[in-house]
Amino acid sequence: MNCKNCQTELQELDDYCKSCGGKVIRKRLTFRNLFEHLSETFFNYDNKLLRTIIHLFKQPEDVIVGYIDGVRKKYVNPVSLFGLALTLSGIYILVVNKYFPEMFDFSTLTVEGQEEFQQKNMQFVQEYQSIIVMLYVPIYALMAKVVFFDKKKFNYTELLVVFIYIQAQLSIVSSVIVIALGVLGLSSGIVGMAMIPLMILYSAHCLKRIYNLNFLDITVRTLLFGVVLAITFVIITVLMLVIMYFNGDLKEMVEAQKAKEIIKDSIN
Repeated sequence: MNCKNCQTELQELDDYCKSCGGKVIRKRLTFRNLFEHLSETFFNYDNKLLRTIIHLFKQPEDVIVGYIDGVRKKYVNPVSLFGLALTLSGIYILVVNKYFPEMFDFSTLTVEGQEEFQQKNMQFVQEYQSIIVMLYVPIYALMAKVVFFDKKKFNYTELLVVFIYIQAQLSIVSSVIVIALGVLGLSSGIVGMAMIPLMILYSAHCLKRIYNLNFLDITVRTLLFGVVLAITFVIITVLMLVIMYFNGDLKEMVEAQKAKEIIKDSIN
């Protein structure tokens, strides 16, 4: 008998492969054992997924630094968790678009005359949401190299792992919260704005634990992170304006604003 995963020869009484650790499956697949496997994987408190999510709140250093130091079996690896986060985010957008479209109503947060432009932005974000979320990770990791310039604990690749875990956790939790609040009729924009401080606090909590910093140190570095983020945002905004200028969106936005002002003046 050979392992079905790596083809290593097994003894008749082996329950696990000594080479890859895969469990030896002797029974045929039925609805019962399929349901048992799914229940064990996703609904058992002691499974990797729930343990990973809970410990990313309680002791993020054990999950993140543990993985960097070589712990592989205790928690879900960062790539798998990030993949789950992207899947949940995609499901969240599908559910909201189908059942709670009013959640994507940003009219209360949009500058007057820019409603159509904001709608285009939302369509773009929804269409390329997974790519945008993935781009956050290398940007945040690079910013962390700047903010923690005097800390040589992690290299850039290890910081990618740090922010993959943080971003995955934020995406999973925020998707669940936004959908839950959507049932109450709250706008995604309002909920998103309200969650920004909580996201900042959670990220600071993780970085404080993995770098073993005191309260004052992480407070100063969080403020510095905000400054670096603001500079990064300005650079990205300038690049977007340049792109909009060349594809005609900027001219269209200006003309829409002028038309809005003319109509408003004529009414007055």
